[in-house]
Amino acid sequence: MEIEHVRSRFIKHFDGKTGNIYASPGRINIIGEHTDYNGGFVFPGAIDKGIMCEIRPNGTNKVMAYSIDLKDRVEFDINDEKGPKASWARYIYGIIQEMKKLGVDVKGFNTAFAGDVPLGAGLSSSAALESCFAFALNDLFGDNKVSKWDMVLAGQATEHNYCGVNCGIMDQFASVFGQEGKLMRLDCRSHEFEYFPFDPKGYKLVLVDSVVKHELASSAYNDRRKSCENVVAALKNKYPDKTIETLRDADWDMLESVKADVSEEDMKRAVYVLGEKDRVLAVCEALNAGDYETVGQKMYETHKGLSKDYEVSCEELDYLNDIAKENGVTGSRIMGGGFGGCTINLVKDELHDKFIEDVKAKYEAKYGKTPKIYDVVISEGSRKIC
Repeated sequence: MEIEHVRSRFIKHFDGKTGNIYASPGRINIIGEHTDYNGGFVFPGAIDKGIMCEIRPNGTNKVMAYSIDLKDRVEFDINDEKGPKASWARYIYGIIQEMKKLGVDVKGFNTAFAGDVPLGAGLSSSAALESCFAFALNDLFGDNKVSKWDMVLAGQATEHNYCGVNCGIMDQFASVFGQEGKLMRLDCRSHEFEYFPFDPKGYKLVLVDSVVKHELASSAYNDRRKSCENVVAALKNKYPDKTIETLRDADWDMLESVKADVSEEDMKRAVYVLGEKDRVLAVCEALNAGDYETVGQKMYETHKGLSKDYEVSCEELDYLNDIAKENGVTGSRIMGGGFGGCTINLVKDELHDKFIEDVKAKYEAKYGKTPKIYDVVISEGSRKIC
């Protein structure tokens, strides 16, 4: 994202004066899928694509916001209880309300913003937008008194309270806490986290967007979640003396002992979750050792688990995974909730161009659609640029 692009539009649409420029990134998740609501680990990193805004206090209680990408301008009062109707503006309105609850004395401002996070690819453009404005408002009106964790929770609360999305915290966490060249293992239960080196010399991270999204996603998500809860209920019944809140608290022997008490389908879901817990920890060890071949192997194992046990893949994503294998790609898997969206691929430099060429040709020949390709680099989290 070019600073000059945002600044020129800010000057054009407001009073010709400049303000401060802030940026927040989108994110990838290398491994740890469908683990957040099971009390497990996720493993995200911030990427070199995100949201950039210029913002300047205007001495009123009004916010005048311009979306450069949508060419849309919205004005609203920060004290208006209903807020704006435009969906994109509700993210800004919601962050203002949540930051005010944290004691930030937000006043009116002018802002223009743009993004280069691909929409619909599962890279969390909305979290990048929330994090960008939370960071900016904290800097401009809060004397930087609000902690990074509070900014993360303010972004999550914005989704819940103003945008109707009951999301977890991984997306906002990665956007705010991201560091260049590092992935983060986040414990979704305790919120403890640790940075791990990610400097895959000789490899590239490539996202392949299937450009499909099947309608099953929301109902299937709820079904999977219920399956996990069913197994937890059986475990609680079997082990009344143990504290079992989520599948995170179970081990393989415990799971085997309740096999007769749960449906075959519920068992398959639980097998995936416990396997993913083990795979995340294996990837931690591999990254510390600089062993990207093992990282890739675990990515393939996760895809298989998501496809066969958790059953959240689809024909198109499995085909993209197969093409990756055929091309000798080190690691490939579904990224995100499933039923469409992206695969994330760890590709050796010398295989990169041929893989991209092959995946485009074969996917288009089979489905009549051209997949979108994004190379991403692990980058810095929310920040003030100037």
